[in-house]
Amino acid sequence: MKITSYGVNNVNPYNKQQQKLKAASESKPFADKIEISSAAKEMQVNSTVNTERAEKVQKLKEQIASGEYKVDAHKVAEDILKYYRR
Repeated sequence: MKITSYGVNNVNPYNKQQQKLKAASESKPFADKIEISSAAKEMQVNSTVNTERAEKVQKLKEQIASGEYKVDAHKVAEDILKYYRR
């Protein structure tokens, strides 16, 4: 019986696979990218609606703090009915 050295170098094929992975990861660094759509950019810009809403909220806060804010019960009831009748 003759024993040859055929395939002795391939005893641990996983070793070569790990070396290839290390070489590939070291040669090409990966960088994340982010792209913001034009619609999202428009949303980031302060619009007049946001400014007007902030002013309204500030006025309401001042009225509540001073005790001048009055709730109109009929208006609240009408709005609740409109909401549930949809």
